[in-house]
Amino acid sequence: MSTNSLRKDHDLIEKVIRAMDVTLQLLKSGKAIPESILMPVIDFSKNFTDVCHHGKEEESLFPELERHGFPRNMGPIAVMLMEHEITRRIADKIDESAKEYLSTGSSNGLIASLQEYIEHVAAHLWKENNRLFVMADMHLQGNATIDKSLNEVEKAKLEKLGRSRVDYETLVSNLELDVSKIG
Repeated sequence: MSTNSLRKDHDLIEKVIRAMDVTLQLLKSGKAIPESILMPVIDFSKNFTDVCHHGKEEESLFPELERHGFPRNMGPIAVMLMEHEITRRIADKIDESAKEYLSTGSSNGLIASLQEYIEHVAAHLWKENNRLFVMADMHLQGNATIDKSLNEVEKAKLEKLGRSRVDYETLVSNLELDVSKIG
């Protein structure tokens, strides 16, 4: 399938969303969340999800779909682009509210921004997995250039960040473990 690389990204993103949800529940119950959990969540959300994953979609998948007749200014591509922008704004809110939480202990902003991110990204991933990627796989079946293009964009984005996919896979594993220790 043409979207295998993107679906693998979604698997990682969903693990972080689950860790965020546990973090959210712990915050709501009054537990302290250390910087060692919040900073990887922010790094992953802003860098892997936005820069790398959204970059792969915006610079590779969407242009290829456009070449196959999908309009950019309406329909699924337009919706995904709008939702990517919303994801960026919410990730910025998490960053700001996490800094406030770490300096003041006030968790209200962090609770609100985590909740908003979890709900938004979970719905977005569902749309991509069950609608966009199904359409993409049908239209791009047998298109070997899309896989190569997705891999090239990922490599370039991660190199620019000074990271690798393994770095983010390790971050996710460590995050899951760290979150499980707090509860």
